[in-house]
This record gives sequence, structure tokens and C-alpha cells, in this order.
Amino acid sequence: MELGVSTFVETTPDVQTGETISHAERLREVVEEIVLAEEVGLDVYGVGEHHRHDYAASSPAVVLAAAASLTTKIRLSSAVMILSSADPVRVFQDFATLDGISNGRAEIMIGRGSFTESFPLFGYDLKDYEELFNEKLELLLAIQKSEKVTWKGKHRAAIENLGIYPRPVQDPLPIWIGSAGSPESAIRTGSLGLPFVLAIIGNVLPLDYASHVQLYKKAAAEAGRDISKFPIASHSHGFIAETNQLALEKFSPSTHARTNVRAKEKGTPPYHRADYDAACSLDGALYVGDPETVANKIIHLRKHTRFFLHVPHGTMPHEDVMQAIRLLGTEVAPRVREEVARWEASDR
Repeated sequence: MELGVSTFVETTPDVQTGETISHAERLREVVEEIVLAEEVGLDVYGVGEHHRHDYAASSPAVVLAAAASLTTKIRLSSAVMILSSADPVRVFQDFATLDGISNGRAEIMIGRGSFTESFPLFGYDLKDYEELFNEKLELLLAIQKSEKVTWKGKHRAAIENLGIYPRPVQDPLPIWIGSAGSPESAIRTGSLGLPFVLAIIGNVLPLDYASHVQLYKKAAAEAGRDISKFPIASHSHGFIAETNQLALEKFSPSTHARTNVRAKEKGTPPYHRADYDAACSLDGALYVGDPETVANKIIHLRKHTRFFLHVPHGTMPHEDVMQAIRLLGTEVAPRVREEVARWEASDR
């Protein structure tokens, strides 16, 4: 099982001080976090695309490229790119460029996006939400497969036997589909034979997504694909500290603040301490605790191929985030890898 970190590069007001970090400073912090993640032996780091004042990463490939020149091993992924409002040609070019700079460590994780600010920003209509994603995914996969592309769609100018450059080091350049729990996404991804990432957010239970994994595998099998070759990842918010109590108390303020901002935006009920405590339980959606607790919770997921710990959630002190990454790499990862080795030995 690969272990890594994801971030949306939050620039929300600090709950304790009320101060808001600048976009520039937060971007520099994230590069430091990626470098540390490699130093402590983590496998992957993902940066998500957003177009709001409270997030700094509107261009994940640029952020990851900055880290690529300072690292040599860690894989560098979007988490996610909002493909529906992007140009697939440009997305591929950006990540092929990142792949060259990193010497074959880039990945594209795409999704439809639970945030919709990019649609009016780039001139798209939300009524075309599904159609845009399906059409642009078709084009992105065509570019992945061939240097020269001929393609025609409804929402973008046609391409007639044109080359798309640069070409990546990896052939093919990995493309993952990220989903927040749509059964249709699971089926589509399986049918296409693409790697699948489940974003476990809100009040859902991670094990409730087992049905989506089964839908994904069933669709892949029905399409005649070898499901043993398809990686499946999960993504959850969380935080690690030296003790359970310290982790719970440090992660709580920003989580409450950020979750309630989103609840107000979406018109959903406010988030309370009881919700937080339930989510931090073994079966809950938040991976919060000391290294042993978080490791046991990741192991509880069983045989996923990759796990992303999303940290921070909202704004937290940079030194706390760095320590959480350090503990994930040096104390959580060895425990998880030892257990995975036992699973693999027992399967032989």
C-alpha cells in the first residue's frame, strides 16, 4: 500500500489568531511539505485545484513542478484537476511537462469537482456538468494514447491530426479518476480501466464505500479488463500527533471552522463536536490520532492500493502540519507496510 498526503493549499483565517496567510506564503509552505514527505519515505503527494480566495492552488502542476526540482522519488499528483472546466490538451501538456521535470513521477487525478467556481470563471454552463466531463475525458484519454490526435466534440474546437507536446516520460502518463462517492463514477471508471480514488468526506463511513469498489470491479470485469491490475486509492481528512488527545484537540478547531463554512454554503446542518468525535472513531471518516491509532485505521480499510491523508483541513500552524507528515512517514507507514506484507505473504 502506498501512503501519501494531499492538500487543497488552504488560506482560511487561523481560528486562534484570526490572521490569514498569504497565498504566496502558503504555496511555499506546501513545497516544503512535499520535500519533507519524500524525506520521511512517503510515496505520493497530491495538490487539488480550486479557484477561491480561501485556496491558493489554482494550478497544481506549477506547485508540483516547484517540488519536482527538489525531490527525486515521491510521486506528484493533482488531487483533483477539475477536468470539466479545463482544456484537456493543456492539462496533458502541463502534466507531461511535470513528468519531464520529475523524470517520470507525475500523475493526473481528475474529477468533476464538488466546487463549481471554475465553471463561470472559464465560461462554462453548469447545466452541461456531466456532458462536459464525459467529452473532455474522452479527449484526454485520446491524447494519453497517441502523439497525434483527431477528435471532435460539442464543447471544444475539433482537432485534426495534430500533435500534442511534450510527450511524457511515462507511457502512458497515469490518469486517475477521483470520486466523492457517485456509483456512476465507479462504473464509468471501471469500464474505462482507469485507476480509482474514493474521496471519503463528510459524515460517510469509509467501509460504506465497499459497494462502490465492487461496482468498479464488476464494471471492469464486464469490460473484459484484468481487475487485479487496477489500483484503488482512498482519501480522508486527518491529523497525527504524539498522543490521541493532542491530535484530537489540535485538529478540531480548523475542522469545525472549515466544515461549517461549507455547511453554510451548501445549506446543510452545522457541524458539532459529536459529529467530530464520531468521525474520529475507528469506522469514521477522519483519521485523527497518534501513529498507532491512525495506522490501525488505515489497516482497517484492508487492501486498498494507496491512501492519502488530507492535511491540513482549513488553516493549521505549518509546524503542526510538518510534524503530522513526519509521523505519517516515520511511524504510521512502517506499521501499515508491515501489516500489508503479512497480507501478501498469506495470499501466496
